[in-house]
Amino acid sequence: MKLEILYEDNHVIVAVKPPMLPVQADSSGDIDMLTILKNYIKEKYEKPGEVYLGLVHRLDRPVGGVMVFARTSKAAARLSEQVRLRQIEKEYAAVIHGTPKKEGVLKDYLLRDKATNKTLVVKKGTPEAKEAVLSYRVEESKNGLSLVKIQLETGRHHQIRVQFASRGYALYGDIRYGDREEKGQIALVSHRLAFIHPTKKEKMEFSIDYKKRLKVPGFF
Repeated sequence: MKLEILYEDNHVIVAVKPPMLPVQADSSGDIDMLTILKNYIKEKYEKPGEVYLGLVHRLDRPVGGVMVFARTSKAAARLSEQVRLRQIEKEYAAVIHGTPKKEGVLKDYLLRDKATNKTLVVKKGTPEAKEAVLSYRVEESKNGLSLVKIQLETGRHHQIRVQFASRGYALYGDIRYGDREEKGQIALVSHRLAFIHPTKKEKMEFSIDYKKRLKVPGFF
């Protein structure tokens, strides 16, 4: 697999995770992004022993896009704090079924069902439920589909997928939350990421061309 590295220094590495690749090792036993990057660092810099690489945020396995990883524990702590304070900017592009209003903010309380690995929209006050907030803007609509740009304020399990699906706007290709059996990958990509560099204290921003990555027949 050819790695897409957007930036690297002694503190962070920014790379593009391909869709259908786990972020970290799981029960599937498939190769994962974290291991691939550790092997890359080990080989490139001829590092002996175990390579440290901190995971500070995640992407669902079916979803591809820009991610930042920490190369030191100090960088990991500082980036994790930015995640906690909602200071890391994450923008997604998706193709959904239907045409919602031009822009809006979606707020829900979500509960993850570990037995089914699905997330449910539940009432406020439900035990273990977490608030989920995102804003979106419709960029284009045609053929019963809409291209939306999404900014996450929270990073919940399957958040984008379940929040849109619960309103009748399931993501194209999302069999888990939609009612269609569409072939191909889910039409969702994390195309822009911005954060404060953990040591330079400068804002860094990275983006990729989402139109080349959203595989939707008749749309792109």
